[in-house]
Amino acid sequence: MSTKGIGGSTPEQALARLSDMTGGAANIELGDFQARIAKAQAYMRAHGIAALYVNSGTNLSYFTGIKWGVSERLMGAVLLASGEIYYLSPAFEIDTIKQRLLVEGEILGWHEHESPYALLLNSLHERGISTGKLALDESTQFFMVDGIQQLAGELQIINGFKVTAHCRMHKTTKEIALIKQAMRMTLEVHKAAASILHEGITTAEVEAFIEQAHRRVGASGSYFCIVLFGKATSYPHGVEYVQTLQTGDMVLIDTGCKLHGYHSDITRSYVFGDATAKQQQIWQAEKNAQLAAFAAAKLGEPCGSVDDAARASLQADGLGPDYNVPGCPHRTGHGLGMDIHEAPYLVRGNSIPLETGMVFSNEPMIVVPEQFGVRLEDHFYMGDTGPEWFTEPSHSIDNPFAL
Repeated sequence: MSTKGIGGSTPEQALARLSDMTGGAANIELGDFQARIAKAQAYMRAHGIAALYVNSGTNLSYFTGIKWGVSERLMGAVLLASGEIYYLSPAFEIDTIKQRLLVEGEILGWHEHESPYALLLNSLHERGISTGKLALDESTQFFMVDGIQQLAGELQIINGFKVTAHCRMHKTTKEIALIKQAMRMTLEVHKAAASILHEGITTAEVEAFIEQAHRRVGASGSYFCIVLFGKATSYPHGVEYVQTLQTGDMVLIDTGCKLHGYHSDITRSYVFGDATAKQQQIWQAEKNAQLAAFAAAKLGEPCGSVDDAARASLQADGLGPDYNVPGCPHRTGHGLGMDIHEAPYLVRGNSIPLETGMVFSNEPMIVVPEQFGVRLEDHFYMGDTGPEWFTEPSHSIDNPFAL
């Protein structure tokens, strides 16, 4: 039996069925940023960390709301274990930063011929911090870390990941709601994309449609989009050539958008036309592994146990073992939030315990080399009693959207 929900619509008809889904989306407000800073400061005090430098990029946006791209010029914020936040900036950008400032703090500027690293360390000395631990945002470029290290004196430079991850790994109710809303938006885009498939359509045409569809549901467009047909589905992150859909092809679509800075990320795999026995077998093994991973996600258990459960399921279905293919060549899942891939990860040996508020992808993809691949990717979060799906997993190979 041909796959239900696949084909039958023109792009115009499919787009007409979509509408803006961003209504009621929560905003991250000043109080949220202040709570994040306070959480980081409490962790720093408990672990003897005097200060944390937060570099431009996602961490700066997370703690302060300032969206500022990473460049060769140091721009960021300094969180003290005890004291007020302040900022470091190229002097000529200060007026621009003032317009974006949500969390008030002094802005210290450096001119082009001056050392921003000296400014950072002098500013700490002026605040009584010349010894102890200075944590640097884990995303800070190496040349900046090196420059700071050379002037650090008696300060001990450490990786700031444990501070930032302590905050970002545990999503609040508001963050969970934003991710859930973004996921629902992308799931509707998936349904619409499936409905326009026909023999002869190209992956480039589907990608262009998905971009339009994401805009239709209220996003600024697709944050990313992977569309693969046939043998190309056996390459987890795609190929560089455009494919043309033929009857019997496996279809793999992996896409997402952003809503108020938070990501969606969903993959669906199904067959255009009638599935072969092997396609059915591998698709069901993928679903089995995804459900086994979900069932293993228990509060207090290590993140690695989820990956272990997925691989045990795959091996029971005659795949693998380990990273061998046919089987799953990569980890079971990644964390997600303001970055599409962030800590913690569902990977073998990860001893970080599963805790309330953590968010994960669940995608133990199966690759059958040179034939096809199947990836079913949904995300879950750890609730008060265990895992909760953001989106319901794909129903079956011949009715992936339970229509």
